[in-house]
Amino acid sequence: MTVAEMKTAPEPELRVDVQDRVALLTLNRPKKLNALSGEITSGLQEELPRLAADPDVGVIVLTGEGRAFCAGGDVSGMARSGERAPSTLEERIDGLRRGQEASWMVHSLPKVTIAMVNGFAMGAGLGLAASCDLRLASSAAKFGTAYSKVGFGGDWGTTWQLTRLVGPAVAKELFFTADIIDAEEARRIGLVNRVYDAESFRAEGMEFASRIAHGPQVSYRWMKENVNLAVTQDFRSILDREAISHIRCGETEDHKEGVAAFMEKRAPAFKGR
Repeated sequence: MTVAEMKTAPEPELRVDVQDRVALLTLNRPKKLNALSGEITSGLQEELPRLAADPDVGVIVLTGEGRAFCAGGDVSGMARSGERAPSTLEERIDGLRRGQEASWMVHSLPKVTIAMVNGFAMGAGLGLAASCDLRLASSAAKFGTAYSKVGFGGDWGTTWQLTRLVGPAVAKELFFTADIIDAEEARRIGLVNRVYDAESFRAEGMEFASRIAHGPQVSYRWMKENVNLAVTQDFRSILDREAISHIRCGETEDHKEGVAAFMEKRAPAFKGR
């Protein structure tokens, strides 16, 4: 590639940076408020399982460039879709199912996933954030379902995740009204875990992510699986599973290190195994 070509080469729509065991995935279409594109969705589906299998990654963080986390689907693209050759109903359904796999991945991968919501999280962007294990919000963040404004019904896991995070009555209100709520209201209803001042959001959010990234990874894996299952499983089933996972974690080096650190009154130095 020549110098001239390097200067004109477009930036990737999904940036991936790994530092200090934190994998940061940045949606990078700021002029479109990071609305989902084919490059972003395919990039997420390629990078998420790769990072989940990387032993040098302890946590996966999603955020957005500019003033949005993700504005959801590209409405301007929807308007242009009628100008292209028509596809069948089944082809459109299959295409949406492929895109939605990103929400399933962040929900089910054996590593902790964190949405650092820096700005607008709307529609499918809200679904992507809600599917992560934790949500950290800037005080400038805004949340909304948006679907009823354009006559859609909800995708990318929004109906499942919001029902479980905020309860069915509040979820229905968010869907029916499409009202936009701020970060403090999102925290009040249980949609986000923590809110940081906009000016310090990036630093504090990454500090929090680093703390998770250096924690006992095997324990986190089982905790995540068990909590996810607890949403749909009965109490007896979870008790039985906890008996297995608890004893499994007790066999790890991190468990031994944690006990030693407790007895020696020092901070543990976990290795993730």
